[in-house]
Amino acid sequence: MSTKKPIRIGMIGTGLMGRIHSNGYNQVPHFFPEQQHTPVLQVVCSRNEASVKAFAEQWGYAAYETDWRAVIARDDVDAIDICTPNDTHAEIAIAAAEAGKMILCEKPLARTVAEGMRMVEAVEKAGVANTVWYNYRRVPAVTLAKQIVDSGKLGKIFHYRANFLQDWTINADLPQGGTALWRLDADAAGSGVTGDLLAHCIDTAMWLNGSIIDVSAMTETFVKERMHQLTGKVQPVGIDDACLFHCHFENGSLGLFEATRYARGHKALYTFEINGEHASIRWDLHDMNRMEYFDHTDESTVRGWRSILVTDGDQPYMNRWWIPGTSIGYEHTFTHQVADFMKSLDDGTPCAPTFRDALETQKVCEAVLKSARSRSWQDTGAEAMGG
Repeated sequence: MSTKKPIRIGMIGTGLMGRIHSNGYNQVPHFFPEQQHTPVLQVVCSRNEASVKAFAEQWGYAAYETDWRAVIARDDVDAIDICTPNDTHAEIAIAAAEAGKMILCEKPLARTVAEGMRMVEAVEKAGVANTVWYNYRRVPAVTLAKQIVDSGKLGKIFHYRANFLQDWTINADLPQGGTALWRLDADAAGSGVTGDLLAHCIDTAMWLNGSIIDVSAMTETFVKERMHQLTGKVQPVGIDDACLFHCHFENGSLGLFEATRYARGHKALYTFEINGEHASIRWDLHDMNRMEYFDHTDESTVRGWRSILVTDGDQPYMNRWWIPGTSIGYEHTFTHQVADFMKSLDDGTPCAPTFRDALETQKVCEAVLKSARSRSWQDTGAEAMGG
Protein backbone atom coordinates (compact mmCIF):
# COMPACT_ATOMS: atom_id res chain seq x y z
CA MET A 1 0.00 0.00 0.00
CA SER A 2 1.42 3.39 -1.02
CA THR A 3 2.30 5.82 1.77
CA LYS A 4 2.75 8.71 -0.66
CA LYS A 5 0.97 11.96 0.10
CA PRO A 6 -0.30 13.43 -3.17
CA ILE A 7 -0.05 17.19 -3.67
CA ARG A 8 -2.71 17.94 -6.24
CA ILE A 9 -1.57 20.78 -8.46
CA GLY A 10 -3.82 23.44 -9.92
CA MET A 11 -1.82 25.11 -12.70
CA ILE A 12 -2.96 28.55 -13.86
CA GLY A 13 -1.45 29.47 -17.22
CA THR A 14 -0.46 27.34 -20.20
CA GLY A 15 2.37 29.32 -21.76
CA LEU A 16 6.08 28.53 -21.70
CA MET A 17 6.31 28.37 -17.91
CA GLY A 18 3.20 26.20 -17.71
CA ARG A 19 4.88 23.67 -19.99
CA ILE A 20 8.17 23.80 -18.09
CA HIS A 21 6.55 23.44 -14.68
CA SER A 22 4.34 20.59 -15.89
CA ASN A 23 7.42 18.73 -17.08
CA GLY A 24 9.02 19.24 -13.67
CA TYR A 25 6.00 17.82 -11.86
CA ASN A 26 5.97 14.81 -14.16
CA GLN A 27 9.67 14.06 -13.63
CA VAL A 28 9.96 14.35 -9.85
CA PRO A 29 8.31 11.00 -8.94
CA HIS A 30 10.74 9.19 -11.26
CA PHE A 31 13.94 10.83 -10.03
CA PHE A 32 13.12 11.61 -6.38
CA PRO A 33 11.12 8.49 -5.51
CA GLU A 34 11.92 8.53 -1.78
CA GLN A 35 9.95 11.71 -1.14
CA GLN A 36 6.70 11.23 0.75
CA HIS A 37 4.91 14.15 -0.87
CA THR A 38 4.50 13.74 -4.59
CA PRO A 39 2.94 16.06 -7.20
CA VAL A 40 -0.21 15.08 -9.07
CA LEU A 41 -1.36 17.04 -12.12
CA GLN A 42 -4.97 17.67 -11.11
CA VAL A 43 -6.26 20.66 -13.07
CA VAL A 44 -4.92 23.27 -15.48
CA CYS A 45 -6.51 26.60 -16.35
CA SER A 46 -6.47 28.95 -19.32
CA ARG A 47 -9.14 31.20 -20.83
CA ASN A 48 -9.28 29.42 -24.21
CA GLU A 49 -11.14 26.14 -23.74
CA ALA A 50 -9.80 24.42 -26.84
CA SER A 51 -6.18 25.19 -26.03
CA VAL A 52 -6.42 24.36 -22.33
CA LYS A 53 -8.14 21.05 -23.10
CA ALA A 54 -5.33 20.16 -25.49
CA PHE A 55 -2.74 21.19 -22.89
CA ALA A 56 -4.40 19.01 -20.24
CA GLU A 57 -4.35 16.01 -22.56
CA GLN A 58 -0.74 16.60 -23.61
CA TRP A 59 0.70 16.91 -20.09
CA GLY A 60 -1.63 14.54 -18.24
CA TYR A 61 -3.88 16.83 -16.16
CA ALA A 62 -7.03 15.14 -14.89
CA ALA A 63 -9.21 18.18 -15.57
CA TYR A 64 -9.22 21.72 -16.90
CA GLU A 65 -10.93 25.02 -16.15
CA THR A 66 -11.26 28.36 -17.96
CA ASP A 67 -11.57 30.53 -14.82
CA TRP A 68 -8.77 30.59 -12.26
CA ARG A 69 -11.26 31.24 -9.48
CA ALA A 70 -12.83 27.87 -10.20
CA VAL A 71 -9.43 26.20 -9.75
CA ILE A 72 -8.95 27.79 -6.33
CA ALA A 73 -12.50 26.81 -5.30
CA ARG A 74 -11.95 23.12 -6.06
CA ASP A 75 -11.66 20.72 -3.12
CA ASP A 76 -9.39 18.42 -5.12
CA VAL A 77 -6.57 21.01 -5.43
CA ASP A 78 -3.88 21.40 -2.76
CA ALA A 79 -1.41 23.78 -4.43
CA ILE A 80 -1.83 26.62 -6.91
CA ASP A 81 0.94 27.21 -9.46
CA ILE A 82 0.79 30.74 -10.88
CA CYS A 83 2.20 30.90 -14.43
CA THR A 84 0.42 34.05 -15.56
CA PRO A 85 1.52 37.63 -16.38
CA ASN A 86 2.83 39.67 -13.46
CA ASP A 87 -0.25 41.87 -13.08
CA THR A 88 -2.31 38.84 -12.01
CA HIS A 89 0.11 37.37 -9.44
CA ALA A 90 -1.17 39.29 -6.42
CA GLU A 91 -4.89 38.71 -6.97
CA ILE A 92 -4.47 34.99 -7.63
CA ALA A 93 -1.98 34.41 -4.80
CA ILE A 94 -4.03 36.25 -2.20
CA ALA A 95 -7.19 34.38 -3.17
CA ALA A 96 -5.32 31.07 -3.07
CA ALA A 97 -3.86 31.83 0.36
CA GLU A 98 -7.27 32.78 1.73
CA ALA A 99 -8.54 29.43 0.45
CA GLY A 100 -5.74 27.64 2.31
CA LYS A 101 -3.88 26.51 -0.79
CA MET A 102 -0.12 26.15 -1.07
CA ILE A 103 1.32 28.47 -3.72
CA LEU A 104 4.15 28.26 -6.23
CA CYS A 105 4.46 31.58 -8.07
CA GLU A 106 6.47 32.50 -11.15
CA LYS A 107 8.99 35.31 -10.78
CA PRO A 108 9.05 38.17 -10.20
CA LEU A 109 6.80 37.96 -7.16
CA ALA A 110 4.80 41.02 -8.22
CA ARG A 111 5.01 44.31 -10.11
CA THR A 112 5.72 46.43 -7.02
CA VAL A 113 6.84 46.09 -3.43
CA ALA A 114 3.34 47.08 -2.28
CA GLU A 115 1.76 44.22 -4.25
CA GLY A 116 4.43 41.83 -3.03
CA MET A 117 3.90 42.83 0.60
CA ARG A 118 0.19 42.06 0.32
CA MET A 119 1.09 38.62 -1.03
CA VAL A 120 3.58 37.98 1.77
CA GLU A 121 1.06 39.03 4.39
CA ALA A 122 -1.58 36.76 2.86
CA VAL A 123 0.54 33.59 2.81
CA GLU A 124 1.95 34.22 6.28
CA LYS A 125 -1.49 34.91 7.75
CA ALA A 126 -2.82 31.73 6.16
CA GLY A 127 0.27 29.72 7.09
CA VAL A 128 0.47 28.09 3.66
CA ALA A 129 3.63 26.73 2.07
CA ASN A 130 4.93 29.00 -0.67
CA THR A 131 7.85 29.44 -3.06
CA VAL A 132 8.83 31.56 -6.06
CA TRP A 133 10.36 30.04 -9.19
CA TYR A 134 13.85 31.55 -9.22
CA ASN A 135 15.12 28.41 -10.90
CA TYR A 136 18.76 29.36 -11.47
CA ARG A 137 19.47 28.61 -7.82
CA ARG A 138 18.84 24.97 -8.77
CA VAL A 139 21.53 24.76 -11.48
CA PRO A 140 23.98 22.26 -9.92
CA ALA A 141 26.99 24.47 -10.72
CA VAL A 142 25.30 27.49 -9.10
CA THR A 143 24.38 25.45 -6.02
CA LEU A 144 28.01 24.29 -5.86
CA ALA A 145 29.10 27.93 -6.02
CA LYS A 146 26.81 28.60 -3.04
CA GLN A 147 28.43 25.77 -1.09
CA ILE A 148 31.92 27.09 -1.86
CA VAL A 149 31.00 30.67 -0.86
CA ASP A 150 29.40 29.45 2.37
CA SER A 151 32.51 27.38 3.16
CA GLY A 152 34.58 30.56 3.34
CA LYS A 153 37.07 29.40 0.69
CA LEU A 154 36.78 32.71 -1.18
CA GLY A 155 37.65 34.71 1.93
CA LYS A 156 36.42 38.27 2.09
CA ILE A 157 34.40 39.03 -1.06
CA PHE A 158 35.27 42.20 -2.95
CA HIS A 159 33.25 42.07 -6.19
CA TYR A 160 30.09 40.52 -7.61
CA ARG A 161 29.22 41.16 -11.25
CA ALA A 162 26.46 39.74 -13.40
CA ASN A 163 24.76 40.30 -16.72
CA PHE A 164 21.76 38.93 -18.57
CA LEU A 165 21.73 39.76 -22.27
CA GLN A 166 19.08 39.12 -24.93
CA ASP A 167 18.27 40.56 -28.36
CA TRP A 168 14.67 39.59 -29.08
CA THR A 169 13.11 43.08 -29.05
CA ILE A 170 15.45 44.76 -31.56
CA ASN A 171 12.58 45.49 -33.92
CA ALA A 172 10.70 48.79 -33.88
CA ASP A 173 7.67 47.09 -35.48
CA LEU A 174 7.25 44.56 -32.66
CA PRO A 175 3.95 45.30 -30.89
CA GLN A 176 3.52 45.49 -27.12
CA GLY A 177 0.99 43.72 -24.94
CA GLY A 178 -1.22 40.70 -25.44
CA THR A 179 -0.30 37.05 -25.86
CA ALA A 180 3.46 36.38 -25.82
CA LEU A 181 4.30 40.10 -25.73
CA TRP A 182 2.87 41.13 -22.36
CA ARG A 183 6.46 41.60 -21.12
CA LEU A 184 6.62 44.73 -23.30
CA ASP A 185 3.54 46.22 -21.63
CA ALA A 186 4.37 48.09 -18.40
CA ASP A 187 0.83 47.65 -17.04
CA ALA A 188 1.11 43.86 -17.29
CA ALA A 189 4.80 43.40 -16.52
CA GLY A 190 5.49 46.26 -14.10
CA SER A 191 8.91 46.83 -15.66
CA GLY A 192 11.06 45.55 -18.49
CA VAL A 193 14.43 43.88 -18.10
CA THR A 194 14.63 44.92 -14.44
CA GLY A 195 11.80 42.69 -13.28
CA ASP A 196 12.34 40.05 -15.95
CA LEU A 197 16.10 39.50 -16.27
CA LEU A 198 17.77 41.46 -13.48
CA ALA A 199 15.40 39.91 -10.96
CA HIS A 200 17.07 36.56 -11.67
CA CYS A 201 20.52 38.12 -11.29
CA ILE A 202 19.56 39.88 -8.06
CA ASP A 203 17.99 36.78 -6.49
CA THR A 204 21.09 34.70 -7.26
CA ALA A 205 23.42 37.46 -6.08
CA MET A 206 21.73 37.94 -2.71
CA TRP A 207 21.49 34.16 -2.21
CA LEU A 208 25.22 33.83 -2.86
CA ASN A 209 26.58 37.11 -1.47
CA GLY A 210 24.05 38.58 0.95
CA SER A 211 21.84 41.65 0.92
CA ILE A 212 22.18 44.59 -1.45
CA ILE A 213 21.85 47.77 0.61
CA ASP A 214 21.88 50.57 -1.99
CA VAL A 215 21.95 51.06 -5.75
CA SER A 216 22.72 53.60 -8.45
CA ALA A 217 21.11 52.82 -11.79
CA MET A 218 20.29 53.96 -15.28
CA THR A 219 17.73 52.61 -17.72
CA GLU A 220 16.93 53.19 -21.38
CA THR A 221 13.92 52.57 -23.59
CA PHE A 222 15.26 52.47 -27.14
CA VAL A 223 11.89 52.29 -28.93
CA LYS A 224 9.65 54.95 -27.42
CA GLU A 225 6.32 53.98 -29.02
CA ARG A 226 4.84 50.68 -30.11
CA MET A 227 1.46 49.52 -31.33
CA HIS A 228 -0.49 47.68 -28.64
CA GLN A 229 -1.76 44.28 -29.80
CA LEU A 230 -5.00 44.50 -27.85
CA THR A 231 -6.09 47.99 -28.91
CA GLY A 232 -4.30 48.47 -32.23
CA LYS A 233 -3.25 51.93 -31.05
CA VAL A 234 0.30 53.28 -31.04
CA GLN A 235 1.17 54.31 -27.50
CA PRO A 236 4.24 55.10 -25.38
CA VAL A 237 6.41 52.21 -24.21
CA GLY A 238 6.69 52.17 -20.42
CA ILE A 239 9.17 49.35 -19.89
CA ASP A 240 12.96 49.52 -19.68
CA ASP A 241 14.76 47.87 -22.61
CA ALA A 242 18.12 48.05 -20.82
CA CYS A 243 19.28 48.62 -17.27
CA LEU A 244 22.69 49.04 -15.65
CA PHE A 245 23.31 49.45 -11.95
CA HIS A 246 26.06 49.26 -9.39
CA CYS A 247 25.58 48.68 -5.70
CA HIS A 248 26.96 47.99 -2.24
CA PHE A 249 26.38 44.63 -0.59
CA GLU A 250 25.95 44.40 3.17
CA ASN A 251 29.24 42.46 3.40
CA GLY A 252 31.16 45.43 1.95
CA SER A 253 31.59 44.08 -1.56
CA LEU A 254 30.71 46.02 -4.72
CA GLY A 255 28.22 44.84 -7.33
CA LEU A 256 27.89 45.55 -11.04
CA PHE A 257 24.81 44.41 -12.97
CA GLU A 258 23.64 44.76 -16.58
CA ALA A 259 20.58 43.52 -18.44
CA THR A 260 19.32 44.32 -21.91
CA ARG A 261 17.17 42.99 -24.71
CA TYR A 262 19.29 44.92 -27.20
CA ALA A 263 22.51 42.89 -27.25
CA ARG A 264 22.56 41.56 -30.80
CA GLY A 265 23.79 37.98 -30.91
CA HIS A 266 22.71 37.04 -27.38
CA LYS A 267 19.57 34.99 -26.76
CA ALA A 268 20.04 34.31 -23.04
CA LEU A 269 23.56 35.11 -21.89
CA TYR A 270 23.48 35.00 -18.10
CA THR A 271 26.83 35.12 -16.31
CA PHE A 272 28.14 35.98 -12.88
CA GLU A 273 31.59 36.26 -11.31
CA ILE A 274 32.57 36.58 -7.66
CA ASN A 275 36.03 37.81 -6.66
CA GLY A 276 37.22 37.06 -3.13
CA GLU A 277 40.38 37.51 -1.12
CA HIS A 278 41.58 33.95 -1.75
CA ALA A 279 39.57 32.69 -4.72
CA SER A 280 37.13 33.56 -7.49
CA ILE A 281 34.17 31.83 -9.13
CA ARG A 282 32.48 32.45 -12.46
CA TRP A 283 29.56 30.80 -14.26
CA ASP A 284 27.90 31.08 -17.68
CA LEU A 285 24.39 29.80 -18.50
CA HIS A 286 25.58 28.87 -22.00
CA ASP A 287 27.85 26.28 -20.37
CA MET A 288 25.63 25.68 -17.39
CA ASN A 289 27.17 22.39 -16.23
CA ARG A 290 30.57 24.00 -15.81
CA MET A 291 31.89 26.23 -13.03
CA GLU A 292 35.20 28.05 -13.31
CA TYR A 293 37.25 28.40 -10.14
CA PHE A 294 40.52 30.20 -9.34
CA ASP A 295 42.30 29.48 -6.06
CA HIS A 296 45.23 31.73 -5.15
CA THR A 297 46.43 29.21 -2.56
CA ASP A 298 47.45 26.82 -5.37
CA GLU A 299 51.18 26.54 -6.01
CA SER A 300 52.29 29.37 -8.28
CA THR A 301 53.56 27.01 -10.97
CA VAL A 302 50.10 25.55 -11.53
CA ARG A 303 47.94 28.47 -10.41
CA GLY A 304 45.20 29.41 -12.86
CA TRP A 305 41.50 29.15 -13.62
CA ARG A 306 40.27 25.58 -13.43
CA SER A 307 37.19 24.38 -15.29
CA ILE A 308 35.02 22.10 -13.15
CA LEU A 309 32.46 19.95 -14.97
CA VAL A 310 29.62 19.61 -12.47
CA THR A 311 28.27 16.17 -13.32
CA ASP A 312 29.60 13.87 -10.58
CA GLY A 313 27.31 12.20 -8.06
CA ASP A 314 28.85 14.03 -5.10
CA GLN A 315 27.99 17.42 -6.63
CA PRO A 316 24.57 19.04 -6.05
CA TYR A 317 21.58 17.17 -7.51
CA MET A 318 23.71 15.13 -9.94
CA ASN A 319 23.28 11.79 -8.17
CA ARG A 320 19.68 11.92 -9.44
CA TRP A 321 20.59 11.87 -13.09
CA TRP A 322 22.97 10.12 -15.42
CA ILE A 323 26.61 9.10 -15.33
CA PRO A 324 29.55 11.45 -14.59
CA GLY A 325 30.56 13.49 -17.61
CA THR A 326 27.06 13.70 -19.10
CA SER A 327 25.07 16.90 -18.86
CA ILE A 328 21.63 18.02 -17.81
CA GLY A 329 19.71 21.08 -19.03
CA TYR A 330 17.58 24.11 -18.23
CA GLU A 331 14.43 22.06 -17.63
CA HIS A 332 16.10 20.10 -14.83
CA THR A 333 16.33 23.22 -12.67
CA PHE A 334 12.55 23.28 -12.43
CA THR A 335 12.44 19.58 -11.61
CA HIS A 336 14.89 20.34 -8.80
CA GLN A 337 12.66 23.12 -7.48
CA VAL A 338 9.59 20.88 -7.49
CA ALA A 339 11.64 18.25 -5.64
CA ASP A 340 12.86 20.80 -3.12
CA PHE A 341 9.29 22.00 -2.55
CA MET A 342 8.07 18.45 -1.97
CA LYS A 343 11.01 17.79 0.39
CA SER A 344 10.11 20.95 2.31
CA LEU A 345 6.67 19.46 2.88
CA ASP A 346 8.29 16.24 4.09
CA ASP A 347 10.51 18.21 6.49
CA GLY A 348 8.09 20.98 7.46
CA THR A 349 10.65 23.62 6.43
CA PRO A 350 10.27 26.58 4.04
CA CYS A 351 11.28 26.16 0.39
CA ALA A 352 13.49 29.11 -0.54
CA PRO A 353 12.98 31.51 -2.05
CA THR A 354 9.73 32.04 -0.20
CA PHE A 355 7.44 34.97 -0.92
CA ARG A 356 9.24 36.91 1.81
CA ASP A 357 12.62 36.11 0.25
CA ALA A 358 11.36 37.17 -3.18
CA LEU A 359 10.06 40.43 -1.68
CA GLU A 360 13.70 41.35 -0.97
CA THR A 361 14.48 41.01 -4.67
CA GLN A 362 11.41 43.15 -5.39
CA LYS A 363 12.76 45.86 -3.08
CA VAL A 364 16.03 45.98 -5.00
CA CYS A 365 14.24 46.11 -8.36
CA GLU A 366 12.07 48.98 -7.16
CA ALA A 367 15.09 50.86 -5.82
CA VAL A 368 16.86 50.36 -9.17
CA LEU A 369 13.95 51.86 -11.11
CA LYS A 370 13.61 54.74 -8.64
CA SER A 371 17.35 55.43 -8.88
CA ALA A 372 17.21 55.52 -12.66
CA ARG A 373 14.30 57.98 -12.61
CA SER A 374 15.86 60.26 -10.01
CA ARG A 375 19.50 59.84 -11.08
CA SER A 376 20.45 59.32 -7.45
CA TRP A 377 21.58 56.59 -5.04
CA GLN A 378 18.68 54.74 -3.44
CA ASP A 379 18.60 52.55 -0.35
CA THR A 380 16.87 49.22 -0.91
CA GLY A 381 15.62 48.45 2.58
CA ALA A 382 16.44 44.83 1.79
CA GLU A 383 16.88 42.37 4.65
CA ALA A 384 18.77 39.10 4.83
CA MET A 385 17.24 36.25 2.83
CA GLY A 386 16.45 32.86 4.19
CA GLY A 387 17.53 29.56 2.64
